[in-house]
Amino acid sequence: MSDEPALPFDPVAAARDNWTARGWDLPDVMAAVTSVARVQQVLARGCDDALAPFDLTFARYEVLVLLTFSRTGALPLGKVGERLQVSPASVTNAVDRLEASGYVVREPHPTDGRATLARITESGAVVVGGATTALTAARFGVAGLGDAEARQLVDLLRPVRAAAGDFPT
Repeated sequence: MSDEPALPFDPVAAARDNWTARGWDLPDVMAAVTSVARVQQVLARGCDDALAPFDLTFARYEVLVLLTFSRTGALPLGKVGERLQVSPASVTNAVDRLEASGYVVREPHPTDGRATLARITESGAVVVGGATTALTAARFGVAGLGDAEARQLVDLLRPVRAAAGDFPT
């Protein structure tokens, strides 16, 4: 996955040991957060590698999937940002790139003159299908987890997301 050589030690375990040696509080919590952050980097790299042949980033892929999931294949740009929890500027950038690739088109909202819709095109639907096949073949970069372990990880992280207000409980 990475062109960089693996470290000869586990940097999270080393950080936890150093943290503990200094007598700082919550070494396990620090190690958990550091692990999640490191895994996010690993997963992003794995997804980006799988999506590179499609000239997609994971952010642009998420927009295409979200549009695919919508009833009509289109959503207001504001709704895209809300559902993906990203800034309006990020949505604009992603949609600009997807539009330049021919994967989405912008349309005026039929009932709200202030809103613009992003609509997935036929070529966008084709590319999201191929990209999804590539991502699932790469197990979304989570090659080290089986399906049951992936479900367990989701369950373990759900309370963290809930406490942060990620969704109503």
